[in-house]
Amino acid sequence: MEIASYKKDKVMVVDVKGRLDTTNYNSLENELFTMIDKGNLQILIDCKSLNYVSSSGLRVFLVALKKLKALNGKFALSNLQDNIKEIFEISGFITIFDIYSTADEALIALSN
Repeated sequence: MEIASYKKDKVMVVDVKGRLDTTNYNSLENELFTMIDKGNLQILIDCKSLNYVSSSGLRVFLVALKKLKALNGKFALSNLQDNIKEIFEISGFITIFDIYSTADEALIALSN
């Protein structure tokens, strides 16, 4: 898995590439928690290059969402590939997260 992040206005955009699973979920978790601890309260995970997510990866998203909500922040996901979207639907996470078709749509929503 590769992680790249950049700030677009007041939103931290995190591009995740490859597989997010039990062997590497802690890297993303550490990255997200560091961002939140530094006061970044709008985070977008762009999943356009994410091709697999395990339950450990889903947990990272859920914990980040809860942490941000407690701080009145916002968390969104964009560009879910069909297989990832199916995992979110099966797990019921599709109703918990703000999910957008494109990063641009998510950035507009997070900026409001």
